[in-house]
Amino acid sequence: MSELIIEESIVSVDWLQANFKASNLIILDATIRKVAQTQILDLEEHHIPKALFFDLKKEFSDVNAKFPNTCPSERQFTKAAQELSINKNSAIVVYDINGIYSSARAWWLFKTFGHNNVAVLNGGLPEWKRRGFPLEKQHSKTETKGNFIGKYQKEHFLFFEDIKAIQHNPKFTILDARSENRFKGIVKEPRKGLRSGRIPNALNLPFDNVLEKGNLLPKDTLKNIFKNTTQNNEYLVFSCGSGITACVLALGADVLGYKNIAVYDGSWTEYGSLINNEKIMHWTKEELVAYTLIYAANSNFIEDNKERNMIIEHVDMQTFQKIHDEFDADNDYQSLQKISAGLKEHNYTHKDIDELLAEIKLMFFADGEFDVLERMVYRSLKSLLE
Repeated sequence: MSELIIEESIVSVDWLQANFKASNLIILDATIRKVAQTQILDLEEHHIPKALFFDLKKEFSDVNAKFPNTCPSERQFTKAAQELSINKNSAIVVYDINGIYSSARAWWLFKTFGHNNVAVLNGGLPEWKRRGFPLEKQHSKTETKGNFIGKYQKEHFLFFEDIKAIQHNPKFTILDARSENRFKGIVKEPRKGLRSGRIPNALNLPFDNVLEKGNLLPKDTLKNIFKNTTQNNEYLVFSCGSGITACVLALGADVLGYKNIAVYDGSWTEYGSLINNEKIMHWTKEELVAYTLIYAANSNFIEDNKERNMIIEHVDMQTFQKIHDEFDADNDYQSLQKISAGLKEHNYTHKDIDELLAEIKLMFFADGEFDVLERMVYRSLKSLLE
């Protein structure tokens, strides 16, 4: 059978079955667990024949990055793709066991690295099984390296500084693929320590809204959804929790023929961790001191009454509880980012910093000892503050 050229970004299971013997066909299983999914996925249960495992979490993400699912380097992507026997002329079909979920991220990565002969399998493994097509128990194994060479297309991804620059620009429409309740902050984010919220001026289009039973909706229906949701069609930017389901919206937009589209790689996990919202930006100086002391008091995971009383000396009980609730919702990285931002906002002088460090040290000695963990945190805070 002659070599395949895939002309659409999504293909049906019937199309895949009909073209199964193409010499350049590569089938990839890009399944990952959904962020809110509690059950363990059995990745060796059923597979489409000839499918190779596309390890989106390890091989095709920058595992050393601060945030999950970060786009890998050109070198890493090229090496990992070659290990899957992917060639420059490969026709790639990506699927996952959830219908269309993480397969869209794999598709977007290939397009980001210059390979356009790639498509998502509409309905994924559930649709393949529903049609009664053959299955295998194990993923296939590769025997030879491919000759694929990735060429990074920088316009495919935006990052934190890009989002800050465009979020008030009327030429850009940011579409958030999270559920409505997450977008509005009605429910907590599933990732521990990540606060709720949304990017300013972003609009909500839950990725489930463009799917039906794991299949992408027909074009006419998709067209109406995008038309009714977007304010502007010039530039569409897609965000979500961590850059996975944003790619489902990118897939829908691509199928409809939108040209100027991009995915915010870090999405809300990055933005919510790095940005200062209205509540945080307007800490009083006393609230900043209280937050910093609460952070220090919890360095050894024990906040005793003496330490608590010292903190309350700076703010009233109601404010203390408000600041403590905020601290409890933050992870260590977020806490340090907030303290640093607060120092800049209030233009702390060297004298102010010396006084704050003296307060921290005094609190550490409140229980009569200055233990190892407290010393480590003190050095860390001193380095941050100075």
